[in-house]
Amino acid sequence: MLGIDRYILRQLAVGMVLVTIGLTAILWLTQSLRFVELTVNKGASIGTFIKLTVLVMPNFLTIILPVALFTVTLFTYNKLISDRELVVLRAAGLSHWSLARPALVLAGICVVLGLVLNLWIIPWSNEAFHKLQYQLRSTATGVMLQEGQFTQISKGLTVYVRARDPKGELLGLIIHDRRNPEKIMTILAERGALVQNDDGTPSVLMFNGTREQVVPGSSRLSLLSFDNYAMQFSDGPDNDDDRVRDARERSTRELFSLSESEIGPVQFRQFRVEGHQRFAAPLYHISFAFLATACLLCGWFNRRGQASRLVMAVVLMVLIQALALGANNLATKHLMWVPLMYLLPVVCAAVPAWLLLLPTLPFGRRPPASGLLAE
Repeated sequence: MLGIDRYILRQLAVGMVLVTIGLTAILWLTQSLRFVELTVNKGASIGTFIKLTVLVMPNFLTIILPVALFTVTLFTYNKLISDRELVVLRAAGLSHWSLARPALVLAGICVVLGLVLNLWIIPWSNEAFHKLQYQLRSTATGVMLQEGQFTQISKGLTVYVRARDPKGELLGLIIHDRRNPEKIMTILAERGALVQNDDGTPSVLMFNGTREQVVPGSSRLSLLSFDNYAMQFSDGPDNDDDRVRDARERSTRELFSLSESEIGPVQFRQFRVEGHQRFAAPLYHISFAFLATACLLCGWFNRRGQASRLVMAVVLMVLIQALALGANNLATKHLMWVPLMYLLPVVCAAVPAWLLLLPTLPFGRRPPASGLLAE
């Protein structure tokens, strides 16, 4: 690699790292708001909060990386043009392709990183995230019960706890259960404790209390005093093995191995499109690198700046993103459109690559020489 390639690549790499860290930090802050209630109101640990937010971040890195690459490429080459460095490099005989080579090298690195994220890291992180959610649901009852607050455990079940001692015992319990409209009851107990059944469902074991229930079909109140009484907090076991995993959680091999008869036609199309998307999405790094370099390197040099070309590049990038989304939607409806998912990034890279091979643009006219210099 030439010294000038290393010089440009170093600027691109440093900018890429800084932009990626900045965008990741912003997204991390926005996503953390989804889980901050677990820490502030529900009593979950800081470690659990950080683990939840970290596990969702790989999903956003696949969006951040191509945008960061495109932004940094535009900024770096525009700076080289503004500092007249590209004028000197062109005078030294470097072609458009030679000048664009550092951006393409960085794009190739991003393609490899995108494949690693899509094929291994993201499926693993999504599966770990949902498993952690299940574990939180299994232990959420104890976390949710706060002193001096009425807490709705589930639809139709409200619990009040006056206090909790250091050993975890519940004092001053009030439970209002209207899950069954035919058997609405209110239970008051001096103390109680949370236990977990053999099937994993949470229950509360209460001591020295009363159960009040209106007799169905009458206005009479049935009062039952008890020494100990147990109530289940859920209607049945919540087994994570029975949960249907979505496409983002499954391995790439599993996405392509499942048949339509096993998961149904709708999910079959979704799984296949997700599998192809994992291979097609990283190709947009190449497309964006070619687009950014072609917009700034081709055509005439303008002393007044390259604002119009920067705007054109951004508009084209947004258009490509919209077309990519449309191609994915078409493929989800009909698998015959799956080749379009690969064809779109290839075409979006081929057209700028062809323009970089030309000494001047094949369309338009040369601006007046008063404020412009020919390439």
